[in-house]
Amino acid sequence: MRSTLFRTIFIAAAILVAGRAVAGQEAAAASTLNDALGSINGWLATVLFFDVFPGEGEFPFIVAWLVAGAVFLTVKMGFINFRLLGHSVAILRGRYSRPDDVGEVSPFQALTTALSATVGLGNIAGVAIAIGIGGPGATFWMIVAGLLGMTTKFTEASLAQMYREIRPDGHVMGGAMEYLSRGFSEIGWKGFGKSLAILFSVLTIGASLGGGNAFQVSQSLTAVKQQIPYLAQEPWIYGLVMGFLVGVVIIGGIRRIAHVAEAIVPTMVGIYLVAAGWIVFSNAEKVPEVFALIFSKAFSLEAGMGAFVGIIVQGFKRAAFSSEAGIGSAAIAHSTARTPYPVRQGIVALMEPFIDTVVICTMTALVIIITGVYDANGQHAELIANNQGAALTAMAFGSVISWFPVVLSISVVLFAYSTMISWSYYGERCWTYMFGERWSLIYKVVFVLVVMAGSISNASAVLDFSDLLLLSMAFPNMFALYALSGQVKRRLSGYLEKLRSGELDREVGRG
Repeated sequence: MRSTLFRTIFIAAAILVAGRAVAGQEAAAASTLNDALGSINGWLATVLFFDVFPGEGEFPFIVAWLVAGAVFLTVKMGFINFRLLGHSVAILRGRYSRPDDVGEVSPFQALTTALSATVGLGNIAGVAIAIGIGGPGATFWMIVAGLLGMTTKFTEASLAQMYREIRPDGHVMGGAMEYLSRGFSEIGWKGFGKSLAILFSVLTIGASLGGGNAFQVSQSLTAVKQQIPYLAQEPWIYGLVMGFLVGVVIIGGIRRIAHVAEAIVPTMVGIYLVAAGWIVFSNAEKVPEVFALIFSKAFSLEAGMGAFVGIIVQGFKRAAFSSEAGIGSAAIAHSTARTPYPVRQGIVALMEPFIDTVVICTMTALVIIITGVYDANGQHAELIANNQGAALTAMAFGSVISWFPVVLSISVVLFAYSTMISWSYYGERCWTYMFGERWSLIYKVVFVLVVMAGSISNASAVLDFSDLLLLSMAFPNMFALYALSGQVKRRLSGYLEKLRSGELDREVGRG
């Protein structure tokens, strides 16, 4: 307890010092940060995101890598993304839980922790940006990517459980870095697997500070400024408050993060869906027309092949940023769940892309299209041009429910906050994997200080940086999913046989 208190004071003091240093120097700091990010973005885009499409239009390698992997895994696993949704719900309700199961958190807490990282501004800001750039047709490809991503998420969560390490202090070390190093060692690729594990760790640390931190602060601030104009002049204050609130939670590790996520996620999702549902059902007569528009634009070639490919890319990119299926981040959270069967937690993980992409992103898209704010030539063109997705979504809700931007601003802050605390854990586990447990506090302090930088940085630069680093994680992670999918398939076949025979029910006294 005393150690935790000292850590809290240390992090809080660091935030306050940073706040004083930043105050009055926002423009210079923002310019320096944006220049640095611009250079990094250009290098990453050149090295990792080359175009693989032979004709007109650009299809980045990483997006193609995710799409091909999702299709491959969905077929190989027998379309379990559709067949096992009901069983996933039964697991989450505690039907198969036993008190002697090994792990740090419950399957539901692991799911809400992972969801708190994915159900966030990707669902609010990202969807608005995708539709603003790619048009309504991007919605269709987001849904397709979400459905395929369910199997990808199953595979990586199962692998995280299969190759996790329970350390002497009870903490779990698991995720892509573990199944890359330990899993590849089993098939004779020890050195290669270790190299990919280190690469994944470096990318995750960077993504946690970018997409999991600075982007969340920057985008949520754009929505909050609509209600509190003073923050437009003094944005560092918002960063100071958010940094303190994040610091207080992340020092407690996965158990504290899981408890906070378990409380926040269902509430904020419920509030958001009720509001979105009200707008959709209030305009029920427009819904068939909107779906027809989405479908027709998804396959439209009227603007040429390049534009068509661009629509697909926008849909899959935003789905990847929203659900993180294939990225490998959520595998870190799922590795901590208490379960005797690795694939059981993988089946729980199926729900993530379904909830955050198929349900929440679709509802956001319907609101944006129904209200018409996505038109790049309309009155909100500046928001679209500057990638101010959260503010654009706020405008969409506000055009129907005049007072809702206030509620949405609160929701945006909660979304951003929950995402940040979960991503801090992802980054911290990768940092610890590389440097050891005793150096984890250094990462946590850096993470909190980056919150300050996020409050003064340019949204476009942060968005590009976030996309590049987060999507880059898919390269080493998807390599592992391809190479180790056979092991997961065998575990799944054995588990399904026990499920069909009733053995799983007998294990918990329900036979």
